[in-house]
Amino acid sequence: MRRPLAILAGVLLTGALTLPASAADGAGNEDFTIKDPRITESSGLAASRQHKGVYWTHNDQDTGAYLYAVDSATGKTVARITMTGVGTPRDVEAISMGPDNQLYVGDIGDNDGVEWPYVWVYRLPEPKVLKDQAVHATQYVVKYSDGPRDAESMVVHPKTGRVYIIDKQEDGGHLYEGPAKLSPSGANVFEPTTPVDLWATDAAFSPDGRRLVVRGYFGGLAYDWNGGKLKRLERVSVPLGQGESVSYSPDGSRIMLGSEGLNSTVVAKDAPGDGGSDGSSSGGSSASSDGDGGTDGTLKVGAVAVVAVLVVLFALRRLFRRA
Repeated sequence: MRRPLAILAGVLLTGALTLPASAADGAGNEDFTIKDPRITESSGLAASRQHKGVYWTHNDQDTGAYLYAVDSATGKTVARITMTGVGTPRDVEAISMGPDNQLYVGDIGDNDGVEWPYVWVYRLPEPKVLKDQAVHATQYVVKYSDGPRDAESMVVHPKTGRVYIIDKQEDGGHLYEGPAKLSPSGANVFEPTTPVDLWATDAAFSPDGRRLVVRGYFGGLAYDWNGGKLKRLERVSVPLGQGESVSYSPDGSRIMLGSEGLNSTVVAKDAPGDGGSDGSSSGGSSASSDGDGGTDGTLKVGAVAVVAVLVVLFALRRLFRRA
């Protein structure tokens, strides 16, 4: 009877360890896995305001000007958008939802020598119907007042529509402010305004525009927006791995932290500020930004599950012995 018992143990253990920390409610507030095999380098994340539980993402470098709408309830792509009117993207690193359901896409990466004299931002309306389709986008030329920059973080203020970029520097970068309104003709010059104490890979505004979360590979920071004069609030722990994206959930209660790779997981965490965040996560492996690690929700669930499996195995062993 040892082999059936071992098989049963394996099934029980596998099922227990893959239990989610909490059931998905379809509102886009829980962990999910991106299941589309075409998405291997998810480098940006933006919550839809029109489509419940849907997040927009894109590859770092793709074979075309594509955006993907992912249903967080299933992890499946429900639409692939081909942007037209933008030429061939170079290094798409960020996506953000602006006012009036306008999607902004940051083709702003420049990590191979930091030599591009300009980069691009694209703007397009979020489709009202989710299906594979082509959507015309407006292309804006972006230059920095102090020369070329490598950047992976672009955000659009949800109230004013102003576009901001954070450059990527190991010892910390700066928040760059664009013009009040981008112009499709000529160059839009972005000016540095305030330091950001992080090697930034993405950033996101809260839905009300009062908070800005910036993430890196090893940690994150939450700021009070304070009219653009950033006021640091707290550290944010992030999942281990090639962490490239962050978005607020549609209701602002969570921040969603994504990473690159096939079948990558987006981890939901309580949003910082306004009552604070205790750093707990609803799932996924994470490490605090100051390197002290910590136990997250998934590990706790896994530990409880293992204990439960051991109890079941003990009972089964006694049963089989009696038989």
